[in-house]
Amino acid sequence: MLDLLICSASTLLLAMTLLGRLPTHWWWIRACEFPRLQISFLALVTAALSPLAESPWIWYALATSLLTVALQLPRILPWTRIWPIQVQTAEPGQAPRCVTLLVANVLTSNRCSEKLISVIHQHDPDLVLTLESDEWWQERLDAALNDGWPHSVKIPQDNLYGMHLYSRLPLERPEVKWLIQDDIPSIHTGVTLPSGDIIRLHALHPRPPAPNESEESLWRDAELLLVGKRIHENPLPTLVAGDLNDVAWSRSTRLFCRVSGMLDPRIGRGMFSTFHAAYPFLRWPLDHIFVSEHFTLNTMRRLPKFGSDHFPILATLCFRPSRADETSTPEADHEEFRDADETISEGRERDQET
Repeated sequence: MLDLLICSASTLLLAMTLLGRLPTHWWWIRACEFPRLQISFLALVTAALSPLAESPWIWYALATSLLTVALQLPRILPWTRIWPIQVQTAEPGQAPRCVTLLVANVLTSNRCSEKLISVIHQHDPDLVLTLESDEWWQERLDAALNDGWPHSVKIPQDNLYGMHLYSRLPLERPEVKWLIQDDIPSIHTGVTLPSGDIIRLHALHPRPPAPNESEESLWRDAELLLVGKRIHENPLPTLVAGDLNDVAWSRSTRLFCRVSGMLDPRIGRGMFSTFHAAYPFLRWPLDHIFVSEHFTLNTMRRLPKFGSDHFPILATLCFRPSRADETSTPEADHEEFRDADETISEGRERDQET
């Protein structure tokens, strides 16, 4: 019985690993990309337990477990401190060129607004981006932030896709766009730094692939890749931030980075897993801040939970275009651009089935 249990567990973990490599949009396959760290940990457990099985099953359990770990590690290691950093560390004395951004998925049903507002005032960011914020959240955020953060874009919605941006820095020609689906907004704006430089910010919150949301990841992937292509076509100093409902190491997020040329400041520094705040073993990085090669990183932190199922994330980024040649910018090849175009076209043409 123990042989069967250990071998079945090691087989299941390997199957999930292999499923996550398939180029398909079905949610139950794309979901296999999320718990890579958890799958690796459990595979190490089954490898450690394999001596308890009888021969020849001991070798089967050990081989499948170690193969699982070997396939998962290349996707995990870049988001650990043993990997070289992708975004260079900022040098002192750059305050006028720096911007601090706080991203928080508030969870619409969460009513602990005082805790989030306290976190905002404590860290005093230049930009505050909230996701899932409805009219109730807007009223509380307006009362607390309008004086200190007078520039704003507000999209209150009760469908879990409301979005609010509060800024103490002037916003240049802010736009609300509905890129792929007519109930999923996004914010696109210029931001004027204290130095007078203008950078671009894209704030996103695409619909996740999940049984109660969307049967496929197509529409999420299409939105990410559409923004990525526009960044590629107009390579200005750019930040992309939000709850992307995708993990940093997924096929779609990595393709987004290659298509757009955007960099992940977490690479070489840590995962900064922001979801799920209530379950330590089931956490992965869903909330993201990507940067173009024009930026260096001062600090990045995951902040304390405030009642949401997400932790807030905070980053201070410095506009340093003169250091762009210190980074290796990811680039997509012709086939990857073609795949991105096909995904975008299919996402725009197909009606969503939920």
